Amino acid sequence: MNLPDSQRLHGLIAATHTPFYADGSLNLAVVERQAEHMVKNQVGTVFIGGTTGENSSLTFEERRALAQRWSEVVRGTKLRLVVHVGSNCLSDARALAAQAQALGAAAIAALSPSYFKPRTLDDLIASAAEIADGAPETPFYFYEIPSFTNVSLPMPAFLAQAPPRIPTLVGLKFTNPDLMAYNECLHADEGRWDIPWGLDEIMLSALALGARGAVGSSFNFAAPIYHRLMAAFQRGDLAAAREEQWRSVRLIKLLASYGYMGAAKATMKMLGVDVGLARLPNGTLSPQQTARLRSELEALGFFDWITGRV
Repeated sequence: MNLPDSQRLHGLIAATHTPFYADGSLNLAVVERQAEHMVKNQVGTVFIGGTTGENSSLTFEERRALAQRWSEVVRGTKLRLVVHVGSNCLSDARALAAQAQALGAAAIAALSPSYFKPRTLDDLIASAAEIADGAPETPFYFYEIPSFTNVSLPMPAFLAQAPPRIPTLVGLKFTNPDLMAYNECLHADEGRWDIPWGLDEIMLSALALGARGAVGSSFNFAAPIYHRLMAAFQRGDLAAAREEQWRSVRLIKLLASYGYMGAAKATMKMLGVDVGLARLPNGTLSPQQTARLRSELEALGFFDWITGRV
């Protein structure tokens, strides 16, 4: 499947949080507020149910409910919906893919099974093909994230071998710091593939190689930093682009020092979008930790960075 530029994952694609009540149940009423926040911050596409969405901590029915709610909220807006459907259970993943197609998702993505891992490229392609076949009219991205799946198979070879078995394949969500492999994927088949980048803290490196889009968790709360980064790069102002990337690094390092998921969700609440706690095994910040994080974010300059007072 060949995608026109207008349908590719260019610009910023926010990997959204899954909102929970204090008791840990889904709080789908917050999705509308999340969508409004994305539009306000000029983020045109959401990637739901991925790593940031704590997909492996959701039940099958919760994932269906999350996709259903997002599809209702984005309907009639300019927001595009990409649904992550990957699972260790391929039949669940296939069913989620079929639902995403029925809901009119712009695309689906799936990471590799990671408990019983595909040991060969052929097994990985067969697994991805089974999922994609559930949505035969919807663009499919393989989600490359070896730091979480511990599946490290060559993506240039995947792109070379998979198309006959995955007719809907359009590219990769590339969350892997291997820039050489990323460069190979960008150039494969004369640039046919859409390869959005997936590591916010080194996004400038990917832009230098030719990335045109990125899927990121910190775009939820820090999109202005990355908009400025991309704009600076595009006008050839590398000094300004490097400064924005350095802000990103310091921000992500600070959040990670508290436990990234819990700290990111706490930051969203500070911005008026209460996505709730993080589900175990991810930790949630205590009130004392949240207060300290806010102070450190203020000292860092974060609130000025995202309001343009820089």
